[in-house]
Amino acid sequence: MNEYSYTSGKLHRSHLKHFLDSTFGGTNSPAWYLIGKNVEDTSVELNPDTSTVKNILDESYVEDNGYEPALEVPTFYADPTDAIYEKIKAIAMQRLTGDQCRTTILEVIIDKTTGPYEAYTEEVIIKPQSYGGPQGSVNIPYNISFAGNRVKGTVTFGTDHKPVFTAEE
Repeated sequence: MNEYSYTSGKLHRSHLKHFLDSTFGGTNSPAWYLIGKNVEDTSVELNPDTSTVKNILDESYVEDNGYEPALEVPTFYADPTDAIYEKIKAIAMQRLTGDQCRTTILEVIIDKTTGPYEAYTEEVIIKPQSYGGPQGSVNIPYNISFAGNRVKGTVTFGTDHKPVFTAEE
């Protein structure tokens, strides 16, 4: 089965792809880095923000304050050949904050036999959680906090397997 096509039945986890712009806004066109190498399990946690309020008439209603989505990447082995390594290392070792940790995520769901595929981009903040780990490899797990400006569009994959995002009008 091709990683960029869907045949039938349930979707495999590989059909939901998450890419980070490894330039961290350093160029006019993103260089997409595919998250997933050495990662066995990760999910976007939507973290819905709701609260239930009961008034003096014993009537309840729910306030919906939206979502605070986040993605935990529990395994990122320090590999100087990875496109995001230098930036992840800098954020961790220099304790960078704010816009220095900001980039864009591209989420693609491959749920049909040919592209273009449904996709979304959104600004995110990358925050390493620790660095080190057991003997064998340096691990720099990081969290991705979604920061808004979500844009719906489509993605096609070129012969080089690089995604090309087109925003909806």
